[in-house]
Amino acid sequence: MENIREFDKIILNTDLPQSGLEKGDIGNVVMVYNNGEGYEVEFVTFDGKTVAVETLLASQIRKVSHQEIPHVRELIID
Repeated sequence: MENIREFDKIILNTDLPQSGLEKGDIGNVVMVYNNGEGYEVEFVTFDGKTVAVETLLASQIRKVSHQEIPHVRELIID
């Protein structure tokens, strides 16, 4: 598997209900911690509004594959 680096697009592997994020949501890595043990990831809407910035473990994300198609869903935050 390729290393995930700053500015890479990633896919969330788990739901994060406290942030309104769901497995499959796409984010952008803004910081890599401890050689890839953890990541700071920003999730934004298509119009550029930041939804959440989360510190995540490597097991919670994966790199986007070139064989995938993005999927859109409406963001619902309580």
